[in-house]
Amino acid sequence: MEKELIELFDAVKRSADAAAVDGGADSSPEEDRCLDALKRLKKFPVNYQVLVSTQVGKRLRTLTKHPREKIQMLASDVVKNWKTIIVRETMKNKNGNEVNGESVKAECAGDDGDEGNKFQRLNSVKVEKVARVENVTVERSSKSLTLKSERAVKAESSFTDVKSENVSVMKTENTTSKSVKIEKKPKDEKLRSGASAAPPKLSALVYCKDPVRDKVRELLSEALCKVSVEVDDDDLRDAVNGSDPYRVAVQVETAMFEKWGKSSGSQKFKYRSIMFNIKDPNNPDFRRKVLTGQYSPHSIVDLSPEEMASDERQKENKKIKEKALFNSQLGGPPKASTDKFKCGRCGKNQTTYYQMQTRSADEPMTTYVTCVNCDNRWKFC
Repeated sequence: MEKELIELFDAVKRSADAAAVDGGADSSPEEDRCLDALKRLKKFPVNYQVLVSTQVGKRLRTLTKHPREKIQMLASDVVKNWKTIIVRETMKNKNGNEVNGESVKAECAGDDGDEGNKFQRLNSVKVEKVARVENVTVERSSKSLTLKSERAVKAESSFTDVKSENVSVMKTENTTSKSVKIEKKPKDEKLRSGASAAPPKLSALVYCKDPVRDKVRELLSEALCKVSVEVDDDDLRDAVNGSDPYRVAVQVETAMFEKWGKSSGSQKFKYRSIMFNIKDPNNPDFRRKVLTGQYSPHSIVDLSPEEMASDERQKENKKIKEKALFNSQLGGPPKASTDKFKCGRCGKNQTTYYQMQTRSADEPMTTYVTCVNCDNRWKFC
């Protein structure tokens, strides 16, 4: 069959090539001979296996672009018919496999001895399947079991003599599987699975084969490894011991490189600021916050020098600012309280004022008034 198909296609190919060379006339003997061969090829009985083994379909596609319009149309019809044959047979094979699988299950259920052996065998298989799935809820399991029972009932329609036996087995399996699934839902296992999802600690630093970047990673990892020795609080020690200094060092260096480029570039001063604060022996608080994740690697690059300072240094800076603000207020012009001026915003007469000579000496002084109630400010001469 394959040999005949190939010979017929070769005849079509030879005639088509000759018709393409013989141009000028509307019709030629070679064209008629090619059309007759294509009609015989269209009626030739083929199947999926023959088309795949001979690869005639792929070779026939070249004729769909033939210069002769009649040959082109007829070749397209043949290719289209063969495509429908392939699709039909593939769908039939899939459906046949599904039907065969269900029939095999039904035969296995119907050909095994008496009722007691069937119940024991099916029940053991069911319990084994349930033991593999531990975190599924009871509602989902009941739905899946009902679907399985429906499939079993469909398979039983072809085996009427085993129908009542399989139905009783599936009902008993529903009750046993529910009891097993209720027992196997411990919370400890869920906690263990959540804890095991965390990445393992790195035993050594990960290098990127760039000497400049690798040097930055080494300096960061050396500084972060000192945190476990500097911490005295037990709660903080647990958090520090659970952190990975090598992984954090790689993440911080990667975040700086992604935002600023190489440390030898135009942003080297920002690199130095972060490196100095992480390595500073008087700033253990910032190192600890970076290692424990209070500052994420991508947020470190946006911190100001004041935010990277230690807790003690931040308290000192706050006191200095408060003192400077107090001194600046003392150095201002003296203010007097009066009720002679009325605020145009809130209508109250509770105000303070002071006067300054802002113009020439022969001009009157400028009065600056502040409302005590709404902090409205205005001036007049």
